[in-house]
Amino acid sequence: MAPQADILKKRINTMEQLSAEIKVSRATLSKYFHDPSQVRKSTAKKIETLLKTVDYVPNFMARNMNRKHTNLIGVVIPHLNDLFYMTLLREIEQRAEELDFSVIIQNSHGDPKKEIKAVENLRSMNAEGVVIAPIGAEENAPLLKHISKDIPLVFVDAKCPTLEKEFSFVGTDNVQSIKLMVDYLRRSGSAPKFLSMPSVNSNAKEREEAYKSRMKEVGLVPVVIETSSRGDVWDFETCGYDMVSELIEQGLEDNATILCANDRLAMGAVRAANEAGLFDAKNGEPSGFRIAGHDDHPLSQYMWPAMTTVSQDITRIGIAAVDCVIREARAEKKTNKEPIERLFSAQLCIRNSA
Repeated sequence: MAPQADILKKRINTMEQLSAEIKVSRATLSKYFHDPSQVRKSTAKKIETLLKTVDYVPNFMARNMNRKHTNLIGVVIPHLNDLFYMTLLREIEQRAEELDFSVIIQNSHGDPKKEIKAVENLRSMNAEGVVIAPIGAEENAPLLKHISKDIPLVFVDAKCPTLEKEFSFVGTDNVQSIKLMVDYLRRSGSAPKFLSMPSVNSNAKEREEAYKSRMKEVGLVPVVIETSSRGDVWDFETCGYDMVSELIEQGLEDNATILCANDRLAMGAVRAANEAGLFDAKNGEPSGFRIAGHDDHPLSQYMWPAMTTVSQDITRIGIAAVDCVIREARAEKKTNKEPIERLFSAQLCIRNSA
């Protein structure tokens, strides 16, 4: 609720009304809202003082329409109900606020057409740049490349197919993180099988290839469990549950180790294993069955058994993404806009599940 003093202030709806009320020209007001240093100090002080006596909220979009620097960046993510992306958004917003930027969030809902529409919306709002967690739709590459002529685009978390060398990218070093997990699992128990994720973005292929490569490097045979796409491909939990349930029906070993491509897959897999009693002690001996994930999802440590996983450095990823898009937005010369790749190492989180 607004303070009583604000409720009693005279309501001003337009710049014209404000100009008449405080007796300053509209052009001067426009300059003041764009940059107070563009008007005389005495005039700026007068406007600042009089603005405190009225109830006026500048039209954010109108003010930014023709400004070169709007201090506005956009963020496009696949799903708002994914806690990983929510954590990433928090870090992006905090960094933007530190740099005096505002953030507008768009949700692509995992739909290629909506992803393009979201970027176009942000361009129409005169955002200085856009951070995108792409859904991996190759058909979007030409349109994203075209839009980037007007507004810099930086990919975060995953890459857009065919544009890997043309756009800046900030994310986790999947080769390092998967190597970390494979090495821990093979040393501490049976060699891990890999439960792949639906091909929703570049992480799916990168993590699977990193698993295969590391297993071969250490002289082990990689075993990849391919996921089916019978339902919503973003419903990883159901996918993991269904696949592990099928494996159990087919006679999955009691001492098997399954490395899942992400924690959400692993959550579904853990539920299936719990229902089958695979984590239960046998003849007084602890179970040798193990499941591990990737990402350190915010809920992974609160399930049972608590998830062994690798933690992505989301704070540094969010900061780097914002810094990168602002750098490209404010670069004066084309040479300063050359794409960069920032990869961050993950950390092993050993818990009860493996």
